[in-house]
Amino acid sequence: MKFKGIIPFSILLAATFWQCNSKSNVESEVLPILGNYHVDEIEIEGKILKDTVYHKIADFAFVNQDGDTVSNSYVAGKVYVADFFFTSCPTICPIMKKEMLRVYETYGSNPNFKILSHSIDPRHDTQEVLKDYSVKLGIPDASTWNFLTGDSEKIFEIGQTSYLTTAMEDQNEAGGFLHSGAFLLIDQKGRIRGVYDGTKADQVDRLINDIPKILGE
Repeated sequence: MKFKGIIPFSILLAATFWQCNSKSNVESEVLPILGNYHVDEIEIEGKILKDTVYHKIADFAFVNQDGDTVSNSYVAGKVYVADFFFTSCPTICPIMKKEMLRVYETYGSNPNFKILSHSIDPRHDTQEVLKDYSVKLGIPDASTWNFLTGDSEKIFEIGQTSYLTTAMEDQNEAGGFLHSGAFLLIDQKGRIRGVYDGTKADQVDRLINDIPKILGE
């Protein structure tokens, strides 16, 4: 087995988290596959076959605002955007949700597109709280945009190890939680194809422009 990195996330984040795609990638019709990968080499009948294994979102199961379980199977074969927030967030979350509304309004009617917004404060953000929150945002149901709650440790874990973003409890932060404003674009195979600053309109414009590039893959 041979290992090598496609775009190491640690370097990518340290250099410039929000500009994870180079200018050439932004202009390209093909979005990069982000995260580390490895190449498996298998010998069959004397021939060496190579299989590239990319970083993927791990298995998950959370509950949405309508009380339904949302798992990997729900988004299998679909493009989706993921983010992390909490309803009582006093800082960046209101901006993020305003920007995510633009994504929803653009692609909400496409059956091959979904949004998963994970609450990092599940003790407060119950199904009922998330339902009220989504309705106030103008989201009548979870057919496209899912507001998710569940076990806090599992939410923190998938945020940090699968989505490669910041999501944790921190009493030194406003509201008691620390999270990034990242919007993550995930393809039909569960691979990260883009990271965008959900608090900046120009970054969300780029996300909106990038989504069609993988919808047809």
